[in-house]
Amino acid sequence: MFGFFHRKSKVRDLSWMMVDMHSHLLPGIDDGMKSAVDSVSAIRALTDLGLQRFICSPHVFDEVYPNTPQTIRGALDALQTELDRQRVAVPVSASAEYMLGEEFRDKMVRGELLPLPGNYLLVEMPYTTEPLQVEDLLFDIGVHGYRPILAHPERYTFYYNSPERYVRLKDVGCLFQLNILAPSGYYGEKCQQMALRLLREGMYDIVGTDLHHERHLAALTKYVRNGKAGDTLAGYPFQNSSLFC
Repeated sequence: MFGFFHRKSKVRDLSWMMVDMHSHLLPGIDDGMKSAVDSVSAIRALTDLGLQRFICSPHVFDEVYPNTPQTIRGALDALQTELDRQRVAVPVSASAEYMLGEEFRDKMVRGELLPLPGNYLLVEMPYTTEPLQVEDLLFDIGVHGYRPILAHPERYTFYYNSPERYVRLKDVGCLFQLNILAPSGYYGEKCQQMALRLLREGMYDIVGTDLHHERHLAALTKYVRNGKAGDTLAGYPFQNSSLFC
């Protein structure tokens, strides 16, 4: 249990976070930023909030966003070109957010994944249905030499009445990544309650913005500048900097 709630930290930036390892800042390849100009504008705003490094993580989900390492690297090149043009010197790299399913397993077997530094792998599930044999799939990720990080576990509604399932996922070696806006209520009250519960129980390992668009950025900026993000999160032992700097 962590006693960091309601402590007035007076932190009104994201210097405690340093690295954003989950965002949709790469232009034009998923439901995130539409252009490189938009991407750079968001990066400028996020660096003003105190972030120092970005690992972009576009969706990989064949039915909707059939991205590959090649399409992701192409979008990263476009973003880097615009950063250079605007003389914005900030480290930006890319990985992906993989939807768990058979198509994912096939990609993993073929070696077609783009992991985070240290062979960490950001994965997600459908919000309303747990994938079949998800524990076996997460275990297989480890067998193939990766360490799974589950994106935004607080958003999976099928766990709300079975919170013991979170423990089983941790038992098979899965790290948990908090969406930073979840404790603010941005995604709804039930998601907020679950995020706060998982924080109290020390279940999270990493935090990310999961930033897609201007609405996310506006909400995040407000949450940080009014001090509420710092009060809730700045004292928590997230591992962003130790894993990804």
